[in-house]
Amino acid sequence: MGDAAGIGPEIIARAFQTAPQDCAGCFVVGDVATLRRAAKVVAGQRIPWPVAVLSEAHEALHCPPGCLPVLPLASARGQSVAPVPFGALSARAGQMAGDAVVWAAQAALKGEVAALVTAPLNKAALAMAGGWLAGFPGHTEMLQALAAAHLNTSVAQLPVRMMLANDELRVVLVSIHVSLRAALAAVTFDSVLQSLLITHRSLLAVLGRAPRIGVAGLNPHAGEGGLFGREEIEVIGPAVAAARAQGVLASDPLAPDTVFMRARATVGQPGEFDVVLAMYHDQGLIPVKYLGVEKGVNVTLGLPLVRTSPDHGTAFDIAGTGRADASSLVQAIRTARHLCACGE
Repeated sequence: MGDAAGIGPEIIARAFQTAPQDCAGCFVVGDVATLRRAAKVVAGQRIPWPVAVLSEAHEALHCPPGCLPVLPLASARGQSVAPVPFGALSARAGQMAGDAVVWAAQAALKGEVAALVTAPLNKAALAMAGGWLAGFPGHTEMLQALAAAHLNTSVAQLPVRMMLANDELRVVLVSIHVSLRAALAAVTFDSVLQSLLITHRSLLAVLGRAPRIGVAGLNPHAGEGGLFGREEIEVIGPAVAAARAQGVLASDPLAPDTVFMRARATVGQPGEFDVVLAMYHDQGLIPVKYLGVEKGVNVTLGLPLVRTSPDHGTAFDIAGTGRADASSLVQAIRTARHLCACGE
């Protein structure tokens, strides 16, 4: 469900109404009262779609059209509590969002559901919830920890990467939700090599061939031969060479201000690369989001489950207005189905 105070419930309700074929067999894990409110917001002056309350996940396969199937959070079953206010940080919203992720991840890990599509949560609300949830800056890290526990291994032994993708560009990130200073320190031989190998394995399953990976440099002009920094020479380049020795089709470190343009696919003209490996969060996300947030999908690579999400946040400023666009969520559902079909 995502954060109940944000647009997550609204885009879910809108997706079920506007893209029923894409949502066939899907259901929402969350709070019934929150989803009923979302259905009313989306309906406007019309009669809202009814919420079908599920007892078990498999019941979603038999839900009639024209309803919003919701599996209530176990902690909320039998309760009747008013939804949290729109656009306001709250520990309760963070707890509900976290609880929904935990249930869905465990169901996916046990094979009870085919894939997990997450609506946006608010990282500050997650921290306010306290306890176990407070230690995670977002979905990716939480899912990594849950998967590692399921596999009885450590988080370090289950590396994951974030990929943002749309019809024109795919980008994988070496580091995710850390400060810029910490992100620079995270550009190590091991982290770059690991990122290249995860990207190669994941897209090999999707494309049916080895992906062409464009590697973004860390420094302006990819260091200009060491004039503007030596990470490309001493860290990124050696990691690329090690990846190539394992069959990865990766470029030398390229100027980050042009590599994304070279990778961009347009109508009738495929890009030079299938994906770009970016060295830190904003370096990779800015070009993807500039091409259109409504088209972007976030995919977590390296997990033993399929997880996608829309490429935007909770948008507290428009929550409850009925203006939220469900396009990215619908695309995330389509991507999840495609990944399931590919066996990823």
